[in-house]
Amino acid sequence: MNTGKILVAQSQGIYIIKFVGDVRLNLCGTLDQYTDEMFESEKFKTVIIDLTETQCIDSTSLGQLAKISILYKEKYGQLPTIISTQDDINRILLSMGFDQVFYIVHELVSQVEYLDELPLKSVDEDEMKKRVLEAHKLLMNMNDNNREAFQDLVNSLEDK
Repeated sequence: MNTGKILVAQSQGIYIIKFVGDVRLNLCGTLDQYTDEMFESEKFKTVIIDLTETQCIDSTSLGQLAKISILYKEKYGQLPTIISTQDDINRILLSMGFDQVFYIVHELVSQVEYLDELPLKSVDEDEMKKRVLEAHKLLMNMNDNNREAFQDLVNSLEDK
């Protein structure tokens, strides 16, 4: 499995975030910081999440995507877009209720060629725990199935 990375591009206020390979919680600090910068930018108009080269995505990363959807909906009253062409990733998205918080496009219309890799940001253990907890709480608030699936993990993290 390919080590995960996050590629980004921005043009005229359109931000593209592309997950490549095995995307896991070690990238959550990087994505969280980029998300904050993106939504604070005066240029920001929309965001497209590209999962066409994602091989695996963990629940913390999914929680980060849920955060993007929540912030976007608060700002514009609309849903952002995910492009996902992989059947296994699509099953994960649908099982977690992402079709309720994103427009999911199942075919790639065009290819963006000029993406830069986000440099990995290191976070300490307390910050990582905070971000994992936040991501899973966001997932739990999406639907009852997610609430049931992640309640024990959230309780465990809150007890520590």
